[in-house]
Amino acid sequence: MIRILIADDHTILREGLKQILSECRDMVVAGEADNGLEALKKVREEEWDVVVLDMSMPGKSGIELVKQMKSERPKLPILILSMHKEDQYAVRTLKAGASGYLCKDSASAQLVSAIRKVANGGIFISPDVAEKLAHGLRPMSDAPPHTLLSDREYQIFMMLVQGKGLTEIAADLNLSVKTVSTHKTRIQEKMNAENLSVLIKYAIKHDLLDEADD
Repeated sequence: MIRILIADDHTILREGLKQILSECRDMVVAGEADNGLEALKKVREEEWDVVVLDMSMPGKSGIELVKQMKSERPKLPILILSMHKEDQYAVRTLKAGASGYLCKDSASAQLVSAIRKVANGGIFISPDVAEKLAHGLRPMSDAPPHTLLSDREYQIFMMLVQGKGLTEIAADLNLSVKTVSTHKTRIQEKMNAENLSVLIKYAIKHDLLDEADD
């Protein structure tokens, strides 16, 4: 029996996932969490075969949460369930230690097979994500500038192009405004962008703004 922890801040979505999984005799949803800290607490307290983890939740979430869970439970399979387009976020979560990445739009059709695959030690990704991972093996000079950003820089880059100011970003990430400003400067340097307008145009050109919407 595959013991599953579902971590998502939307009750309706959790209920929908449980309904899908209730038809599978080899699976049981043995726990739920509606925020990142609660999910981490349950991972620490109990043994799970798979964690189905929402990319964006209140408190600790996303890549940071994946890394922490994997540092404490290295063998724990984590399946990311996200509204974000399967692009750079998918690649980064997999590199952080996730075993799979599934868009919520595809959940009803692929959730069961995705859970079974990661529970058995496999990796679940779409062909698009597989291609982007392969591109990541190319020489760095061939890589698009946004892929060269650190995870934190990429997170702040996405928030900037979404229209958030430095103060708002600092509050959301529990950082000082000065630290966020420093990250912004490094982002602009790495991407050869003289101002925010250039970053936004870059995001539009590379179809990244869809990732910023949740």
